[in-house]
Amino acid sequence: MTPAVDRPRVLVADPLAEDGLVRLRQTAEVEVRTGLAEDELVAAIGDFDALVVRSQTKVTAPVLEAGRRLKVVGRAGVGIDNIDLEAATRCGILVVNAPRGNVIAAAEHTIGLLLALARNIPQADASVRRGEWQRSRYVGAEIRGKTLGIVGLGNIGSEVAKRAQGLEMEVIAHDPAVPPERAEQLNVELVGLEELFRRSDFVSIHAPLVEGTRNLIDARMLALARPGLRLINAARGGIVDETALYTALVEGRLAGAASDVFASEPVGENPLLTLPNFIATPHIAASTVEAQTSVSVDVAEEVLAVLRGESPRHAVNGPSLPPEDVAFLRPFVVLAERLAALHVQLQGSGVSQLEIEYQGELAERDVSPVTAAAIKGLYQPYTEERINPINARLVASGRGLRLVERRTPRPGPGYPNGVVLRLNGSELAGTVLAGEPRVTRVGAFRVDLVPSGRFLVSRHADRPGVVGRIGTILGEADINIASMQVGRDAPRGRAMMFLTVDEPVGAEVLERLRAVPGIEDLRYVELGAADG
Repeated sequence: MTPAVDRPRVLVADPLAEDGLVRLRQTAEVEVRTGLAEDELVAAIGDFDALVVRSQTKVTAPVLEAGRRLKVVGRAGVGIDNIDLEAATRCGILVVNAPRGNVIAAAEHTIGLLLALARNIPQADASVRRGEWQRSRYVGAEIRGKTLGIVGLGNIGSEVAKRAQGLEMEVIAHDPAVPPERAEQLNVELVGLEELFRRSDFVSIHAPLVEGTRNLIDARMLALARPGLRLINAARGGIVDETALYTALVEGRLAGAASDVFASEPVGENPLLTLPNFIATPHIAASTVEAQTSVSVDVAEEVLAVLRGESPRHAVNGPSLPPEDVAFLRPFVVLAERLAALHVQLQGSGVSQLEIEYQGELAERDVSPVTAAAIKGLYQPYTEERINPINARLVASGRGLRLVERRTPRPGPGYPNGVVLRLNGSELAGTVLAGEPRVTRVGAFRVDLVPSGRFLVSRHADRPGVVGRIGTILGEADINIASMQVGRDAPRGRAMMFLTVDEPVGAEVLERLRAVPGIEDLRYVELGAADG
């Protein structure tokens, strides 16, 4: 007689749609106990293999440390602010989420806000309720034939593009992480952010809130707007400078704006709410019955995959490597991420193919964390999703990236191990010396660069006076040069220079530097700490 197999136990600590509970109960013993205080959760969690939460329950380090059987924490939704991710990783507990279950809901809400803006629907409704009948006051605008500019062509932005095209709108987009081939598949033209604001009748924000997008839409950008522009933000508060938006609406530079998100929520007192040409909703873009069901089912599938010993599709953290592998791979992980980040900051365009060549002993190892780090370097500045060895390939696939890995067991020229990244025709190479990542080549130029800190990177004619003029301008701006490397393809040919600087370089100084005779291209690059 075959002995009974114990079913895994799952604790659901926040309300979850019934479809998700049904899916969990097909495989596991499920107990729903909502509203638990931290000490109550600490006392209970030791008997469970999995924990499922939404946003209310705080999954703290004491909770995770008490989970002696706990293998996975599932978040029914995207954000993981209520989960101590570092403690989970330290305890060897996988954290999964459901980032795609609310995509359609958010896209449809965006279209709803667009139509409400175009036809003054909330304002007209309020007027009728006041007993008025002012038809001439609420003359709207048709959207057919108008241009929609989408900032962020990810999952939600792509769905908005499809729906706008169904309404016979022309769609353009700005997204530095999207390759042209992906945009062509969507029949969307990729443009710069400034051009997008100059050309668009409507602009819809679908970028993540990361350091590079905070106050991305500021007074300068709004000043470039086409007359009559209407702005929609159903992404994240903080991307649009609310003070600048208020001024643009009051001065009539924008015809209207609608927002589902705010820098501070609940919104409370906000000058935007006093304006007749501003529409607000209380962060409900993802709040549909279908979306709540979808994220519940998605997180159930993720949790059950982990309990079966399979790799989930949407892991937020990754499993720990054996200590000996960690010690060897860690500097290569940092190197790959920073090589990719360097490419993005130098080229400033989407990548359609990433080829990674591993040389030497590194080629004989499990290099999946290194490949994941390169993907992270390409895309982490443009997404709130935490990219790791488990989900990196999925993120790359979703962005339309073709990934090629090559292994060359023989050492590269001059170094026992090496990493070479080939991206859209450009090539960067690096190695690890004495445990420290080094960039050894950028295109045809050989360098020996520690990829950490602030850099000015110039391509210029190898002529007397160019480097001196750059130094003079930096000195006048009180920017200290820490080190300098110059490579050239031939005497008095083309040169590439890396200047390490101690202080940030502002736009005005960059403009002066780019005006130096002989400068072909000059970029300011920051390479910060990477996750090891």
